[in-house]
Amino acid sequence: MHYSTKPIGFWSAVSMGIGAMVGAGIFALLGEASAISGSAVYISFIIGGIIALFSGYSLGKLGARFPSAGGIVEYLSQAYGIGFFTGTMSIMLYFAAIVSLSLIAKAFGNYAVTFMPTGVSYLWHHYFSIFIVLLFVMINLKGAKDVAVWERATVAIKFVVLCGLSIAGIAYLNPALLSPSTYPPSSDIFFSLAITFFAYEGFRVITNTAEDMPDPSKTLPKAIMTAIFLVMILYVAVAFAVFGNLPAEKVIAAKDFALAEAALPIFGQVGFTVVAITALIATASAINANLYAVTNVTYQLAKDGELPSVFGKPIAHSREGLLISGALIIILSLLFDLSEIAAIGSISILFVHSVTHIGHLKIINKTGASRLLVCFAAIFSLVAMVLALVYVSKESSQIIIILIGFVAVASTLEIVLQRIAKREVLPRIV
Repeated sequence: MHYSTKPIGFWSAVSMGIGAMVGAGIFALLGEASAISGSAVYISFIIGGIIALFSGYSLGKLGARFPSAGGIVEYLSQAYGIGFFTGTMSIMLYFAAIVSLSLIAKAFGNYAVTFMPTGVSYLWHHYFSIFIVLLFVMINLKGAKDVAVWERATVAIKFVVLCGLSIAGIAYLNPALLSPSTYPPSSDIFFSLAITFFAYEGFRVITNTAEDMPDPSKTLPKAIMTAIFLVMILYVAVAFAVFGNLPAEKVIAAKDFALAEAALPIFGQVGFTVVAITALIATASAINANLYAVTNVTYQLAKDGELPSVFGKPIAHSREGLLISGALIIILSLLFDLSEIAAIGSISILFVHSVTHIGHLKIINKTGASRLLVCFAAIFSLVAMVLALVYVSKESSQIIIILIGFVAVASTLEIVLQRIAKREVLPRIV
């Protein structure tokens, strides 16, 4: 990757992690999660945050020992070696990252349309989604420094607005709306992890900043844990503010722009507009941070022969993988709705995280991590993945088929690339 300077310090890394999480997390998924767990969604955010903290600990220790732009891709290689299994898991990670970005782009389109006249064509959702992806592809072509500057600015804006909404909402909340008597069955709260964990998964982008950090062994683990902890507090506070002022059914009805709707009873139309604008900024910054991370992942995969070499070819201050990923993000955002994208992405990420944590146990003597905490990270990720699978299998067989398709495509692509690599090596041996 291009890194003539080291522009990603501690707060820049924290900002990128927060930017990647908050964009899709609270603006896009609050309504979707409430459709499952109702006013108890804050409990689901707490559980999802705890799982993310354990995962963050494990990945932070791996990143401190093996700093690399490839992040999780590098950790898988260190644990399992470069081969079919690692290649398949790495391609799955790439697919999950692309799915995540398509969700964020779709959320941007949903909020942007609220500023259009009533009754406009639904195609405008797609136009806005395509526009924002293309815009940040161009910004990322300019390099890591521009990415970091944008993240620090946008994270500050959305944190101020969301903190203001949370404080005001909690000050005026109606305790009856948060009464346990309004909660759904406890199983539904756990099932909603299929969506709420996805609201945290963006923290992995911090692992991809290692090559642009001046001291990744110290900065990276601290930045991961700080970002997750701050976002966890923010999510829970926002959930209290929203469901303490609006009945769950109203949040569900406005699920594509639930957070802006929640500002109406507190701040009126001005509040709705401010939150909607903040949502545009937040989702835009999430696209910015995630594009940076996914480009580093594709570069590492191309370097290891797990993706075609074209992904690693330089273009401007980035790689051609950025352009290819941008095209795939646009396609996925046009094909699936928010809940489907969230479920597919969440299950894929949880699976890759589980495999990574199990692999960490194989090399834990090199990282110096706590075996107990890494075991918890693996167990919690696996349990959350199983709960998500059980829920989506009841709701939509299509999602299960898509997940199986992802694994099949990743495996097939890995086999093809390994055969191509062998053909290139054999003539030189002869």
